[in-house]
Amino acid sequence: MKKNTARLWIGLVILVILSPLGVILPKYFKAGTAWGEWGADEMRKLVGYIPFGFDKLSTMWNAPLSGYIFKGWDEKGLGHLSLSYLASAILGIAITVAIMLFLGRILTKKR
Repeated sequence: MKKNTARLWIGLVILVILSPLGVILPKYFKAGTAWGEWGADEMRKLVGYIPFGFDKLSTMWNAPLSGYIFKGWDEKGLGHLSLSYLASAILGIAITVAIMLFLGRILTKKR
């Protein structure tokens, strides 16, 4: 493994380890949802309306781990939420790496 690749993986592991801060810090500071991760209902409360088409488009896609939380774990406490965030980070990185490796193989075979 090249030195730069090793640094990339170390950085990703650090980010995965830090990912539960996304649930811990808002609870600690009572900050609510992270900026820009609002659902349609939260946006309606914050702005007073839903932009045209936003409500319709927001129902088109359901994320496999909506809110980075396993189904039914949102009421189980901070420990479970942190584990869900870690799993979401690992799953997201694994899917992204798999797609990039697949595309890399396809693109390098054509040359």
